[in-house]
Amino acid sequence: MAARPPGANERQQQPAERTAFIPGPRLSGWVERFAASHGALVEEPDDDGAVHLRAADGAVLLRAADGATALLRAPWPVDGRPGRGANAVKRLASLALQERRLGIILVRRGGYAVGIASGGELVASKVGSRYVQSRSSAGGSSQQRFARRRENQANALTEAVAGHTAAIFAGNVFEYLVLGGDAALAGAVVESPALKDYATRKQLPFLAVADPTAAVLRKAAADACSVRIKITDPPL
Repeated sequence: MAARPPGANERQQQPAERTAFIPGPRLSGWVERFAASHGALVEEPDDDGAVHLRAADGAVLLRAADGATALLRAPWPVDGRPGRGANAVKRLASLALQERRLGIILVRRGGYAVGIASGGELVASKVGSRYVQSRSSAGGSSQQRFARRRENQANALTEAVAGHTAAIFAGNVFEYLVLGGDAALAGAVVESPALKDYATRKQLPFLAVADPTAAVLRKAAADACSVRIKITDPPL
């Protein structure tokens, strides 16, 4: 007999997941609080028999006694500059504390925010608004006209943001690109001829952000330089 697909009640019982961004100096304290809330961390032996916090794909996986897990990822690759410390968490915190300069591009239909960040702080930035209409439920020729107008607005937005980004990036040296907001719009900005010199720059994980403002850009700069943690609650 074929397996019965999970019902609504079973789907609701799946463990919840959420993401947190923790700066390097606060990481050890966060791990201690995680263990205090969920029980002692379960340590697993490595292949050579040494006991340490389990690492997976360059990340650190913490598993608590109640089954909750936290997957900790560095904000950027090691790139020959590993962190230092007596255990995996301390080495990850040390890596996050290393100086990296980032170019940030956040764009959504309502506006944009671009900047250069170092150590979680902005050193240059530009924020602005530009309107792109939402999708229409109208049909026929009206829908086609609306789609063309929306596409033109989106093209104008990406061209404008690319120009502002090129001006901010000019004269600033940075290692990685950070995109956020609307993935399609952000990708179109990077592909603009105005940014051809940065198109092949390594990109860090995409950031989900609200409509870009100065405050959103400041938080994005801090988050991009922090340890990204995916927390999974214990099984129900």
